Amino acid sequence: MSHSPEDPALPDAAELPTPAELRKVALTAAHAAGMPLKGAFRSQMEVQEKTSNTDLVTIWDSRTEETLIELLTAEVPDSRITGEEGGQQGSGRVEWIIDPIDGTSNFAHGFDLFTISVGAAVDDVVIAGVVYDPINELTFSADDAAAYLQTSTAPESVLRPTPKIGVAEPQLNLLTDFPGESAVAAHGDAALRAFGQLVTTYATVRRIVSGALELCYAAAGWADIAANRRTNPWDIAAGQLILRRAGGRFLPLGSRGERSWDGTETEDLHLTTGYVGLGPGVVAPTAQRIFTQFALHT
Repeated sequence: MSHSPEDPALPDAAELPTPAELRKVALTAAHAAGMPLKGAFRSQMEVQEKTSNTDLVTIWDSRTEETLIELLTAEVPDSRITGEEGGQQGSGRVEWIIDPIDGTSNFAHGFDLFTISVGAAVDDVVIAGVVYDPINELTFSADDAAAYLQTSTAPESVLRPTPKIGVAEPQLNLLTDFPGESAVAAHGDAALRAFGQLVTTYATVRRIVSGALELCYAAAGWADIAANRRTNPWDIAAGQLILRRAGGRFLPLGSRGERSWDGTETEDLHLTTGYVGLGPGVVAPTAQRIFTQFALHT
């Protein structure tokens, strides 16, 4: 985003909502938008393919995004939207980055691992985020101060798991969507052999098909590594912030437009196309090597 400083339509920095305020707005919107998904889950619904049988969409994706946009812009009128379903709309320095159902395939098949993901960015830097799992009643969030977790049985508390310092790779577990259809199509046996290396290196390798949830599980210490070679801003905007605020690391890989990443952490991390997310204290050289290879050669 580039605007001239004298543009009268833009608020001064002092007038922008704080990260804590944006987090609260996103929390309220995500919880409200999640209520209809509880009723729709495991009900009969029409499911369509976007690009393939692994990339699905339902009427609830667009309905949820519309609800989120209405609620978010009501609270922050001079904001713009980047949504998975509706693309970009609006203007303003505050940007809401929305994935209405991250894990639509799970939602459509009655598998209870999917989330609503909402990130709030100012000038391409994500400063607040919420990832809400409505079925399991898990709410992960972050602002400039900390990461937080709220469950159905416990009020919101700061999320800061004990770092796993010195834990060897065979004792770690990894969450990923790799290799996936696109990697197999592009790299064939090389992608399958790389997946085999992950399986033989780590204690477990799971594919839960929700990038936002994978990052949050790493933030909570329930997983150690969350990594993927291809992603979009709405998949990771909130999750990468939650992971970093919880004490983990998010290493960007790949490229978008003219920008390339090599694992160096910057402020616009949600714009990368590939990543390795590490829980607090986790070191995973095998995952970094493999995902660097495939993210940089998509």
